[in-house]
Amino acid sequence: MPDFDSGHIFLTTMAPIKPGAPDDDPQTSYEQRVRIALAQLPTANQSPATIKGRFNSPFARNTRTHLARIFVLDNVIYNGRIPQNPIVGTVQGKNPITPQHVDRLRCPYLVFCADVDAVVEDGEQLPAKLSAGQQRKVRASYARKLWQTMEEELRDLYGNCYGFDGVETADQFADYLDDCHVETTMPFHDYYLKLPKFNVLPLTAMIVAVLAPLALGLLGLVLWLFGMTHVPWLGWPLLPAWFLALGLAVALTLLFIFYALWNGRKPLAPAEYDDLPSVLKAIYMQQRFADFFVETQGASNAELHAAYGDFLAATRPADLARPTQKPGVISADDPANVIS
Repeated sequence: MPDFDSGHIFLTTMAPIKPGAPDDDPQTSYEQRVRIALAQLPTANQSPATIKGRFNSPFARNTRTHLARIFVLDNVIYNGRIPQNPIVGTVQGKNPITPQHVDRLRCPYLVFCADVDAVVEDGEQLPAKLSAGQQRKVRASYARKLWQTMEEELRDLYGNCYGFDGVETADQFADYLDDCHVETTMPFHDYYLKLPKFNVLPLTAMIVAVLAPLALGLLGLVLWLFGMTHVPWLGWPLLPAWFLALGLAVALTLLFIFYALWNGRKPLAPAEYDDLPSVLKAIYMQQRFADFFVETQGASNAELHAAYGDFLAATRPADLARPTQKPGVISADDPANVIS
């Protein structure tokens, strides 16, 4: 299903950037203003180059965003000529040096991609299925969350795009982002600890169901060619029975093809710990348990038992809210990176 899989929304939006420049700053085009605003956005503290940065990415201000990318698409990439068979092209009279149509964008776009938990309220369980209307509600809820947590940055970016004039509230921004929505079938992450049973097809049963009437039909055709006119014991005319069996095999083949396509479009179920709060808690627990392992080397059984009890009381593994690692950081070693 487009936009939705494994309990997540894979959001893609494209907002057209205005041409020209504003009257109060005619030297800087709207596209350049967007690029400047993007350059000023702080990067998440998740690499050696950014781990000590004073500011974190504004997308880390909520606990729904697994991944976010925002950039300017000024044109599409030219992948070269569409290949054609030279013999067929010669027969059709196509000149191989005649220029082909090349796709071009009419204006640059501000593209925003995000992988987010498919929930309307923080803390909800990830869903296994969502209708188109429910997906729209999730996208709107996420857009409102963005507006509540990074309105200033969003105004700096989208204020240079068509249709953003008059957007003053979170609901209006949600409507605007929905107008810019583009369906996508490309998921951005995979947290599965154990691969689930994918949408497996009953291939053996499907093959038998197709081959059985086909084999009976071919047998009937052979018997008809050898002079037999009716099905033994049943008395049915052989030639119509052959056509009926062949038609049944073809109909079942088409039915199974459509079933396979429908089955492949079904979203996968979310993993057990696939929501962002669970992922952050797991990262936090991994680091704290590594510290615990080092600190208790050589401890006696009684000391280890007591230390482990203190460890569980301090880390609270079942509590996803706290203590846990903050979004957008690579390590919980710094107390400032921990929600306590």
